[in-house]
Amino acid sequence: MNDAIWILDDDKSIRWVLERALERENLPHRGFDRAETALEALGQERPAVVLTDIRMPGTDGLEFVRRLHERSPGTPVIVMTAYSDLDSAVSAFQAGAFEYLPKPFDVPEAVRLVRRALEARPGAVAQDEPDATPEILGQAPAMQEVFRAIGRLSHSSATVLITGESGTGKELVARALHRHSPRRDGPFVAINTAAIPRELLEAELFGHEKGAFTGAAAARRGRFEQAEGGTLFLDEIGDMPADLQTRLLRVLSDGHYYRIGGQQPLRANVRIITATHQDLEARVREGLFREDLYHRLNVIRLRLPPLRERAEDIPLLARHFLTKSARELGVERKTLSPAALEALVRYPFPGNVRQLENLCHWLTVMTPAQRIEPHDLPPEVRTPVEPAGTTEPSSASPAWEHLLAEEVDRLLATGRTALYDELHARFERVLFERALAHTGQRRAEAAARLGVGRNTLTRKLKR
Repeated sequence: MNDAIWILDDDKSIRWVLERALERENLPHRGFDRAETALEALGQERPAVVLTDIRMPGTDGLEFVRRLHERSPGTPVIVMTAYSDLDSAVSAFQAGAFEYLPKPFDVPEAVRLVRRALEARPGAVAQDEPDATPEILGQAPAMQEVFRAIGRLSHSSATVLITGESGTGKELVARALHRHSPRRDGPFVAINTAAIPRELLEAELFGHEKGAFTGAAAARRGRFEQAEGGTLFLDEIGDMPADLQTRLLRVLSDGHYYRIGGQQPLRANVRIITATHQDLEARVREGLFREDLYHRLNVIRLRLPPLRERAEDIPLLARHFLTKSARELGVERKTLSPAALEALVRYPFPGNVRQLENLCHWLTVMTPAQRIEPHDLPPEVRTPVEPAGTTEPSSASPAWEHLLAEEVDRLLATGRTALYDELHARFERVLFERALAHTGQRRAEAAARLGVGRNTLTRKLKR
C-alpha cells in the first residue's frame, strides 16, 4: 500500500509491538522481515516513513536506506539499532536517516518520531557510509544526543566548541567530528594550549622564519600550516593568553596569518574545533577571555556529560576498557562481579571516563583472579560499598535496579507477556544461589541470611 509506514526488522516481536502501536494511532503500516522483500515492494509502492533495523540477515538496514533514497529520496527513515555507539548513529545519518532510535526504545517515543517524520517529508539525501571503526560508546540519553549532533555535523565544517569536565573525552569527540566531516582526508592536528609555555605557544601555532628570534636556526611550520586542509583542535582554549587570543581572532576574522618574523601572509585553510573544561561565559565576564573571540568559537556547542550523569554507561564502558587492556597486555580479559560492578556504578568518578579507563587497566594488571571482586578495587572506590570491611554491596545501591530496568525494557519491547512470574522466579533463583555460595551450601544458614524458612528455600530450589 502507498503512504504506509514500513517496519523492517528480522525480529518478529519488534514488528508486532510497532504494528500494534501504529494501529492504535490509526496509521497504516506494513512489516518486512528482510530488506530484500521491501526492495521488491518498492517496484509497486512508496512508503510514507520507514523504520528499519541496521543489522539484518542479507542486505542490512543502511544499504536498504541508500537504495531506497536512490528511488525515493524524499522518504524519511528512522533507523533502529541495539548497538548504541557513535558509528551506528553517524552511519545512520550519513546514509540519509531522518532520526536514530536506539533499542530498547520507548514505544510512545517511536510513534512520536513517526509523526515528526510524516510532517517533515521530504527527508535527507543519502551519502556514502564512513569506515566502520567504533570510537565512542554510550547508551545514556545525553550521549545519544552527542552522537546525533556528530551525525548532523557530518556534512559541515562549522566551528565547534566542546565543553565538559576533564576526562569526559573532548579530544575523542573532536577526532570523531573530523573523521566524519568533509575534511576527513586532511590532517587532524591537536594542541593543548594550557600545556605549552606562553612564550612558545605563538611559535607552535603560527610557526616562525629562520632567525626570527634567538635559537630559530631554521624556519618551522606551525600547527595552522600542519593542519592545512584538515582540522585544528585547540584544547583548553580557556587558558589561552590574551595576546594570542587577539591573534587567533584575527585569523578567524580574515583567514590569514603570518609566521613569526614572516613578511608573507599565509591562508588558514583549516576547520577550528576548540574545547574547554572552564566556564567561558564567566571568564568573559571576568575579563579573562575576549567576548568577540568567544562568539567566533561558539558557533556550535557540544556539551559532554560527566560520567556521574551517565552512570548507566559504566557497565558498558568497563567491559570495553577491560577488553581493551587485556588485548594490549596479551592476557585473558578480567570480569567484574555484580558487587564490584555495583561499586563502580556508585562511585562518582571525578576523573570521568579517563579515570574509569585507567582503573580498568590497573585492575587488569593487579587483580590476581579472573573475576574482579570488591576487595580488588582501590579503597576510594570500594569504601562506599564496603563499610566496616564487609564485601556485601549496600542495599541502597541502584546498580542492580539499573540492570533490572534494562532487562524489563528489553522484554517489554519484544512483546513478551507474563513477565512478573518469569522475573520473580529468576530473582529468587539468584538470591538462593548466591546465599548458598556465601554459606558453603549450608541451607539452614543461607535461609537465615535471607530471612526465609529452610523448608521454603528447599521447596523453591526443587522447582
